[in-house]
Amino acid sequence: MNLLEEYDAIVVGTGISGGWAAKELCENGLKTLVLERGRMIKHVEDYHTAHLDPWDLPNAGQATRETRERKPKQHRTGYVTNEAHQHFFVDDKKHPYNEDRRFDWIRGYHVGGRSLMWGRHSYRLSDMDFKANKKDGIAVDWPVRYKEIAPWYSKVEEYIGVCGEKLGLDQLPDGEFLKPMEMNCVEEVLKEKVAEKLDGRVVTTGRVAHITEGTKPGLGRSTCQYRNRCMRGCPYGAYFSSNSSTLPAADDTGNMTLRPHSVVHEVIYDEKSGKATGVKVIDAETKETHIFNAKVIFLCASAIASTSILMQSKSDRFPNGLGNDSGELGHNLMDHHFHVGASAQIDGFEDKYTKGRRPGGLYIPRFKNLGGDSDTKNYIRGFGYQGGAGRGSGTDLVAELKYGPKLKEEILKPGTWGVGLTAFGETLPDHSNRMYLNYEKTDEWGLPTVTFDADFGANELAMRKDMQDEAVKMLEAAGFKNVNGYDNVGGRAMGNGIHEMGTARMGRDPKTSVLNNFNQIHACKNVYVTDGSFMTSAGCQNPSLTYMAFTARAANHAAEEFKKSNS
Repeated sequence: MNLLEEYDAIVVGTGISGGWAAKELCENGLKTLVLERGRMIKHVEDYHTAHLDPWDLPNAGQATRETRERKPKQHRTGYVTNEAHQHFFVDDKKHPYNEDRRFDWIRGYHVGGRSLMWGRHSYRLSDMDFKANKKDGIAVDWPVRYKEIAPWYSKVEEYIGVCGEKLGLDQLPDGEFLKPMEMNCVEEVLKEKVAEKLDGRVVTTGRVAHITEGTKPGLGRSTCQYRNRCMRGCPYGAYFSSNSSTLPAADDTGNMTLRPHSVVHEVIYDEKSGKATGVKVIDAETKETHIFNAKVIFLCASAIASTSILMQSKSDRFPNGLGNDSGELGHNLMDHHFHVGASAQIDGFEDKYTKGRRPGGLYIPRFKNLGGDSDTKNYIRGFGYQGGAGRGSGTDLVAELKYGPKLKEEILKPGTWGVGLTAFGETLPDHSNRMYLNYEKTDEWGLPTVTFDADFGANELAMRKDMQDEAVKMLEAAGFKNVNGYDNVGGRAMGNGIHEMGTARMGRDPKTSVLNNFNQIHACKNVYVTDGSFMTSAGCQNPSLTYMAFTARAANHAAEEFKKSNS
């Protein structure tokens, strides 16, 4: 690295948002320093478990005692249960945080961030979502509408590759899709019966960021191989990640400098100009401190990390954190609530099998509170479902305790068909749901640790009964047997959806929000925040596609402003 004293732009974070910011800024000609607090991960060469089978891994792939001891909070979520991908999740002992109320903060500190481990479901927010707060009198109004973001959704979808089916639904706008992944025979039955018996509901294949035909820009990105080992890193580049796509594009311009092991903890504010001049960085390995200067700064470190940086960026002008004139910084923390739905078994189809391991299931878009007969008085907003059907095996082996030739015979038999639906519900923004910094408990770099004080509210809890009941209704309508609803809200916390957002929300009024309609800090317009922090409401759709669209839009706006000031 040939580090300069000053750059045109600095991007903090290399995940889904940071990669897009780097790509767009560099392609617009800005010399850009990209800072990542974690280690370097090189596409393909550093996916060292990508081709390993369970017998190649410690403990047959199950989380070892050492992993559970060093990653207790990461492990309790259910995501860090496999030695094949546990190395992409942080060490809780090295990176502690605090909880007034339980919050599952799931992170990966490395180049690419959670773009290596994300679930890849990619859905647009609708105009209904952007207008919801104003309609319901909740929190503040979004300062943008769908028509302003739609072209940026299209730009992102065309670049990353999203497969899916066009449906013509107002609540789930269509996008630029590759051919959809096929549903299996049982899922097709569910789709047919739900359409026949339950008006207003659609069962479709999940819209996921996987290439299903052709190629996409990046490092040898090609079609999905249906291995479903995505959380290990995809050596084929079939699913979108920063490492395989946006960061290589930024690097190809010759305008990017990437610096891992760089813990950004403060944005430097200049009182005279009213602008930020750079960032303060601690080298994660040497503990040395550095200052890097730039005319444009993008915070893309994730909702919690970017907000932490802003909170630590104190000055006479901003004694409570950069851009915190409203007092909303760190508040309105949201995540989707789930772990509720239903499952069932299916008779028949014994002669039917699936080929490969499809890395995406089915999706049922929101069908509640859309107007007319869909409206309910018990709660506002709504939910969608993810799920799928498949053939299990193994339970008979345990129950029968077979051995020898009988064991071999049973192993070769596929199990019975089962199907499951899991609902994802919208969480309302609430000022009392927050994160804050504890300066008495510091990390190994001497920085304050994050404390969470957030939980789901009355509207979310009221919604969950419908989330379970409607899942049961659909599976029963399909004629499946042994239908059982479930709700695990008691054992799950906010954060488990890995969709944390809202801690530096957008808005029209600087008195009630942190960012304006282009993701700029109201009172410091050369600082942009484009990760989940900016979300003004949550919708019930997976949010990553929205982060990317807003980031691309903001980066192009920043580039235009930069060129004007230098012309």
